[in-house]
Amino acid sequence: MMGAGKSTVGALTAERLGWRFVDLDEEVCARSGSSVAELFASRGEREFRGLEAACLADVLAGGDDIVVAVGGGAVLDPGNRRLLRHEATVAWLRARPPTLATRVDDDEARPLLQGGDGPEAVLSTLDAERRRLYEEVADLVVDVDDLSPAQVVDRLCAALAQAAS
Repeated sequence: MMGAGKSTVGALTAERLGWRFVDLDEEVCARSGSSVAELFASRGEREFRGLEAACLADVLAGGDDIVVAVGGGAVLDPGNRRLLRHEATVAWLRARPPTLATRVDDDEARPLLQGGDGPEAVLSTLDAERRRLYEEVADLVVDVDDLSPAQVVDRLCAALAQAAS
């Protein structure tokens, strides 16, 4: 989910492992020449999700030794879920909606937060809609509510090491 720390933790994890890091939203923006908010406004969520799916497939086809921060809505696409299950080890950075709301506040760069009943209400709805999809693809779960990014990386790397042994 947005606000869970995917970009921050992903970059720190990649640095610790000596791997390459890709933020999928940044990849979509680079490919389209537009920000996520601009894409949602001009082309709609459907076209954004199509670009997201194409970028995810390309990034995962690029080889091993990569950490990818995948946008929270990517799991809505069955093809993305299938790809994530078969081509990646997926870590779900799980957080409660109040934590997420505090972290994202009223960020205008996050189109799904605009025009709703406030970030916590929107995030609670998204959590209810997506939770089972995250559970479906997650190999590892790290609860991040009360942890610093460094602590999340520590737990994530420990879980990855345990899973590899």
